[in-house]
Amino acid sequence: MKILVVDDHPLIVHALTEVLPDLDGDLDILAAGSRDDTLALLARHPDCALVLLDLTLPGAHGLDLLAELRRSFPFLPIVVLSATHDRATIGGALAAGARGFIAKTSDAASMLDAVRTVLAGGRHVTRDVAPTRPRFVDGVSIEVLGLTQRQSEVMLLLAQGKANKSICKDLRLSEGTVKVHVSAVLKALNVHSRAQVIAELARRGIDVDRADLRNS
Repeated sequence: MKILVVDDHPLIVHALTEVLPDLDGDLDILAAGSRDDTLALLARHPDCALVLLDLTLPGAHGLDLLAELRRSFPFLPIVVLSATHDRATIGGALAAGARGFIAKTSDAASMLDAVRTVLAGGRHVTRDVAPTRPRFVDGVSIEVLGLTQRQSEVMLLLAQGKANKSICKDLRLSEGTVKVHVSAVLKALNVHSRAQVIAELARRGIDVDRADLRNS
């Protein structure tokens, strides 16, 4: 069985290559980081069973690419895997033809269950919908940072120097899920390392040593 992961962030792809094989021991994971790569891979692999599509590819509007794939490959199940999962985004993806929507904040077990459901012909929509009440990190809205609640929690622990295993223990998440969240944090802040996360937060005036997450 083949699954195509469409995401331009290598850490996201790497995390999924660790999680998805639990579906099938013979799973072949393909990866594309752009619209052109996606179309080329699907042309070479017409037996692809499912596409996991990020909505924030460079140079391509995610929903436009989703609609294009639905037109070109009408029988291919497409599941959106996104860090942005408010009701409007989910509704737009489903209206454009997605068979499912998985939040990147989902844990590994939930993600696998969702993929199994779609592969079996069903539909799945994440239950991990972004909170409607604004939340803040040291006075800065997490929506402004481009993060979900869980990603913000991971970001603070990351910036405090904690390793992935410690973050897993603190937040009771699997290591694969934490890797997905770390990747999302790096992408949202447009940085490439943990040290750069600390520097970027300092630039934005966030003191990670005293910051906490709270409602407005």
